[in-house]
Amino acid sequence: MESGDAAGAFQADLDACAREPIHIPGSIQPLGSLFVLDPADLEVLQYAPGPASNELLAGPVLGRSLKEVLAPPFDAIADQLATRVVDAEPAYLGQFQGGEGGGVHVIAHRSEDTIILELEDAAPGDAGSFADVYPLVRTFLDRLHAATDVGALATMAAGEIRRIIGFDRVLVYRFDENWNGTVIAEDRNERLPSYLDLRFPAADIPAQARELYRRNRLRLIGDARYTAVPVEPTLNPATGQPPDLSLSVLRSVSPVHLEYMRNMGTGASMSISLLRDGKLWGLVSCHNADPMRPGYHLRMACDFIGQILSLQISAREAADLADRRIALRAVQARLLARMAAEESFVEGLVADESDLLSLTNAEGAAIVSGSDCRLVGRTPAEKDVRRIVDWLRTHLPDDIVATDSLAEAMPAGEALKGEASGVLAIAISQLHASYVLWFRPEVVRTVRWGGSPLKPMEPELETGRIHPRKSFDVWKEAVRLRSLPWNEAEVDAAGQLRRAVVDIVLRNAEEMAALNEQLIRSNKELEAFSYSVSHDLRAPFRHIVGFSELLKQYEGDKLSERGHRYIDTIIESAVSAGTLVDDLLSFSQMGRATLHPISIDMNRLVEEVRQRLAMDMKGRPIEWRIADLPPAYGDPTMLRLVVQNLLDNAVKFTRDRDPAVIEIGTVPVRLSWRNRLVRGRQWRRLRHGLPCQIVRRVSAAPPGRGVRRDRHRPCQREAHRGASPRRTGMGERRG
Repeated sequence: MESGDAAGAFQADLDACAREPIHIPGSIQPLGSLFVLDPADLEVLQYAPGPASNELLAGPVLGRSLKEVLAPPFDAIADQLATRVVDAEPAYLGQFQGGEGGGVHVIAHRSEDTIILELEDAAPGDAGSFADVYPLVRTFLDRLHAATDVGALATMAAGEIRRIIGFDRVLVYRFDENWNGTVIAEDRNERLPSYLDLRFPAADIPAQARELYRRNRLRLIGDARYTAVPVEPTLNPATGQPPDLSLSVLRSVSPVHLEYMRNMGTGASMSISLLRDGKLWGLVSCHNADPMRPGYHLRMACDFIGQILSLQISAREAADLADRRIALRAVQARLLARMAAEESFVEGLVADESDLLSLTNAEGAAIVSGSDCRLVGRTPAEKDVRRIVDWLRTHLPDDIVATDSLAEAMPAGEALKGEASGVLAIAISQLHASYVLWFRPEVVRTVRWGGSPLKPMEPELETGRIHPRKSFDVWKEAVRLRSLPWNEAEVDAAGQLRRAVVDIVLRNAEEMAALNEQLIRSNKELEAFSYSVSHDLRAPFRHIVGFSELLKQYEGDKLSERGHRYIDTIIESAVSAGTLVDDLLSFSQMGRATLHPISIDMNRLVEEVRQRLAMDMKGRPIEWRIADLPPAYGDPTMLRLVVQNLLDNAVKFTRDRDPAVIEIGTVPVRLSWRNRLVRGRQWRRLRHGLPCQIVRRVSAAPPGRGVRRDRHRPCQREAHRGASPRRTGMGERRG
């Protein structure tokens, strides 16, 4: 066979092994007899004989009623089965004595449209009932309170189970997220080697075998070299299918597994499933060097211990998780308080770096919001953080992402192993690149395997048939490119923080929208009022100017010098008032004009306006200091009007200076949306006569310091009810 063909055949056999229908083996172990019955009349449809079948049977089996098949006193089993409701879960119907043997244990359950009846031969010296073995279990119950953690519980259970059944070695085996199993507890003698702390690959227990472990808690293989007893006929004559023996006590196992046991040096094995929340958590695996069959009630006692161990593990892990969540909630509360106090959630998160990191037990964190990237603790460079964010948005568009191996998930992630081998990320927005990320560095550790995980199976060169590995010697592997895994409490804490941040952002957006709507409504009212007032005042001022000029023209010779001066003052004041009214009318029409914002060269605009003011500046010494102005985005007409008014005022109000200095430049301004919201809320409360807080900006900072933060002073509107608001020096209203 060519090497390529051999490799292909080997892979095909591996796939076939993973798909092996082990729940319908078509045979049983030679530990008793099995009957497949029609529920209606207990007709025997299929049958597999056991070693003591001669004592059980009264004659031919197939096609006859169970009552006719079984010899006295075993025929009473049929009477009991006819009057008892048989469910899908196996039920123990009792032990029947008869003949020279120790009798049989009767177990029955429903499987599809049939009843599976099993008569397990009683072992020599088998206990008569569970009450006989309860004192053995009581010892375990009395010692439970002494176990402080899951490891101590597992060690105690391994010791008690081995004491009850007398096997050479009892292991407690825990599965990880990839279904690799690690031995966390062991009790043994010197006949079999120690497997404590060894890891076994998931291929040792394929998925379909794990499902059977979940459904059927206890399985016994009394002799690894047994010869299977076939079920006859192979197919059920009523359904045309082989019987489903998933829950059968006597079910035969895969020949590959029997070979695996022999390679391990065990002649008998028993396994007890450990479940948590209905899922397979681990196994209690019992091994004996020689064939051995513990009695039924001894096995049930061990199964009882396994159930108690499962409940204790669930309770201990749930308690540990609850304690961790309680501790993280305290951290969350502090983070939320800071986010509420700061202008943005980003400032609140980074106000205390230790809380942000301890929320997920991380060594570094990053907050990415648009063009802003804040790094905390031990993190990759900003460009690498943004690369991670781009990868998250493209390949993992989930609200929460957690991985302990970024190198496996993201291309070129290996280069970031020193700071970000593990990444936990939450998305604040699905539309924009807004993320909070936590990082953990690589933790190199050594894993001890029970045999090489790279060779779970070995092919037979001649036939290509696979065999389980023969070596279980310790095989060490250095695990790299992985961080400590993120536990459930940490992932949940990150998710709760995400929901809190999203709520804050949405609430602020709603407040901003409401404030904007109110502002639009107020602007429309102001525009209407300004237009009405300015339009109505234009005519009276024109009349004042006109009649004053007529009075001066026709009656001027009758006036004194003082009268002429009074008339000139009236005319000048009326003209000035008329100009103000015209300006107010122009302002009121600004909101009605359609804006066409474009990019504007401010240097060119300022120069054009300055040239137009040349007549007003004629003969005056003015020193212009004009900086290089950045471009602006806005409506050119409105911006020109703004610049023209500013420069006109600057020229007009510097007449008394020689020389006049007019400076034009830019100052960076960062306007907080939170200040807008706060002031908007205060103004609304003032309008409705409610208590409020007044925001007062300190106009100047002490020498050598930056701008000081806003200060808040409480003020009761009721104390000033009826009084008109007065303005501070900064132009803000005070109650």
